[in-house]
Amino acid sequence: MQLPDMPLHDPFVVADDRTRTYHLYTSNVPSVSGVDGTGTMVYRSRDLRDWAPPVVVFRTAGQEGIWATDGAWAPEVHAWGGRYYLFTTLHNADRPLPALPPPNQWAVPFRTPTHMRGTVTAVSDSLLGPFTVLDPSRPVPPEHLMTLDGTLYVDPSGQPWMVYAHEWLQTIDGTMEAVRLTPDLSRTTGDPVFLFKASDAPWTAEQIPAGVPHQLPPYITDGPQLYRTPDGSLLMLWSTYEKNVAGQDGTVSGGYVQTYAVSGSGNLEGPWEQRRPLVRDDSGHGMLFHTFDGRLMMILHRPFENARGKLYEMRLDGHELEIVRRREDLDGGG
Repeated sequence: MQLPDMPLHDPFVVADDRTRTYHLYTSNVPSVSGVDGTGTMVYRSRDLRDWAPPVVVFRTAGQEGIWATDGAWAPEVHAWGGRYYLFTTLHNADRPLPALPPPNQWAVPFRTPTHMRGTVTAVSDSLLGPFTVLDPSRPVPPEHLMTLDGTLYVDPSGQPWMVYAHEWLQTIDGTMEAVRLTPDLSRTTGDPVFLFKASDAPWTAEQIPAGVPHQLPPYITDGPQLYRTPDGSLLMLWSTYEKNVAGQDGTVSGGYVQTYAVSGSGNLEGPWEQRRPLVRDDSGHGMLFHTFDGRLMMILHRPFENARGKLYEMRLDGHELEIVRRREDLDGGG
C-alpha cells in the first residue's frame, strides 16, 4: 500500500530504531483493516513509501467497564518506562456535560450541547498491541471538561504531562491546556494549566471585514504535539480553522490549517508566541518525527474529509520551523 491508498486521520508516526520500521497510527477503518469496531490501527513501512496493510492494536470492545465506545480519534503511541502507551480520544454522546458560562455576548447564540469527551491512556509491551486501557471508568483529563487530542510531554525534571485541546464547543474560544500525570500515566495530579487560546493567533481573523465581530466562532484548538529544539525552546504544532466571511450575511467559513507556536523560555507554561500557518489547503493535525537517516519530517492529513497522509521535509532555524520541500515522491502528490 502507498499513502494515496491509505485512509487516515490524525496521523502519528513512531520510528522504531530497533526494527528500523516506521509505525503510522490512525483510527481504525474497518473496510481497510478487516476488523469491525472503534479502535486504532497501525500501518508499517521501512521507507515511508510502501506500507503493509494495517493491523488493529486497540479496540474499545473488550475493554471491561469502558466509559465510551465511540471516537478513538488522534491515536498516539509513546515509549515510557519500558512500555508503550497509547493516547486516544473517546466520547459518549449519552453523557451530557454542563455548559460553561459564555465568555462574551457573541457566544450566546452559538451555545451547543456538549457531552463527555476526553483522552484515555492504554498500555502494551509491544508497538503492535494489544493495548489495555488503564482506567476504563473515565478519561484522563477532568471529566467535566470536553477535551480531545491529548499528547504526552515530559518536562526537563522528568514529570509527565498530558497536553490537550479544550473543545471550542464548551469554551467558544478553544484553549490548549496541560495537566500533570501520575508516573503510570493513568491519572492526573493537580489542576489544569492554561497555555493559550485559539484566538491568540492574530491571523485567524485577518479576512473578516470591519463591522463583523471577530468573536464569532469557531476558534478551534486541535492536534497539539510538543517538540524540543536544539536551542532549548519548546515548539507546539497545532491546528485550527482560518476564518473568512462569505457573502454579505456575515456567514463565517474557513479552512483547516497546520500552524505552530513557540515557547522561547522553553517552559510548557510559556509564554507562547504564535507563528503563521505552515500549511493551508484544508490540512492539519500534523506531527514531527525523524527519519532513520536523521531528517526532520512532518506528517499531516489532507483534506479533512476522506483524508490522506502528506509528508514534508522540515528544517529548524533556531526555533523557527520551515518547510524544505513537500515529499510528493513519498506521499503520491495531490
